[in-house]
Amino acid sequence: MGRTGSSRVTQRQIAELAGVSQATVSMVLNERRDGPARIPDATRQRVLRLLQETHYVADPSARRLAGVDSQIVGVFTYEPAFPREAQDFYAPLLTGIEAEAERMGCDLLVFTSAPVTEGRRRLFSGRSRLRLADGVLLLGVEMDSAELDRLVDEAFRVVAVGRRDSPRIPYVGIDYVSAARDLVSRALGMGHTRVLSLHRGAPGESVADRRAGVLAACADTGVDLEEVVARPDDEGAAWDAIDRSQPSLVIVEDAPLAERLLESAGRRGIRIPEDLSVVALSAPRQRDAAESPLTCLDPPRIELGRRALALLTSLLGDEEPPPEALRVLLECPVRPGATLGGPGAVHGSPPA
Repeated sequence: MGRTGSSRVTQRQIAELAGVSQATVSMVLNERRDGPARIPDATRQRVLRLLQETHYVADPSARRLAGVDSQIVGVFTYEPAFPREAQDFYAPLLTGIEAEAERMGCDLLVFTSAPVTEGRRRLFSGRSRLRLADGVLLLGVEMDSAELDRLVDEAFRVVAVGRRDSPRIPYVGIDYVSAARDLVSRALGMGHTRVLSLHRGAPGESVADRRAGVLAACADTGVDLEEVVARPDDEGAAWDAIDRSQPSLVIVEDAPLAERLLESAGRRGIRIPEDLSVVALSAPRQRDAAESPLTCLDPPRIELGRRALALLTSLLGDEEPPPEALRVLLECPVRPGATLGGPGAVHGSPPA
């Protein structure tokens, strides 16, 4: 049996399906085993089965009206957050979220029970525990639009960290279109005409926004752009593309790949930026950021996490935020670095 339609399943409907009172459903949801009369295990299991099959999610507004606001905010990450290679992305976001949670006096609950399949979790895998929190922050490069719509349909308070195409989901994101356009425009203004872009070619709004900014900058100046898909760990393919294209400027979406290119350029007899300029559309690893010479975007991830939780807590308040406060983009500065110069002589034309 599954949930039909797009409306939120109510406790009353669960009670009718189970043949019990709504009070019984409420006691099962709140894990109260002892009321005026003990709930038989068979009844409890029947209610729990229906809750799972109908994908019931409690309405946080109703919980607040009932005086059972838990002061707990959930954090759901579509990709695993704690492996070392993921910490550079998630650590600053969680730092900002934690600081705002402390300021607001609420606790954080990280949802980890959903299994990771092909590198991603799903919100509604198995029995959903989202109702344990008053609202949830969603983190991840790529999110399932159907799951986002379902959260809205079921009246759950949620904020996405990062811009989302879904028109129904509140978010706080980064204006990657403007930032990428600004960085590439600066580079093209120095005279670069042979330009290679090494991009991820993966789904996700942030990926699309960075690419849109690069394309806009090239269109502004009439510069032809060659694009090549390059995974963050595929340095060999990146150098093959550079050797084939002979650019004077390489735009690298992933900063870790850009850093590896900088490290190996000297072994190839290429000076950065005298012979080849390299810019990145993301920031260096947190542990290497202070020493990195890379010219790149510097996303304000700590502020992003803080602002996202601030928006969520405002949604949980007594007054609904105005529409313009529900979809916010933060400015993304450019880190000047030392890897951008004028066109060079080896992988570009000599300066005029």
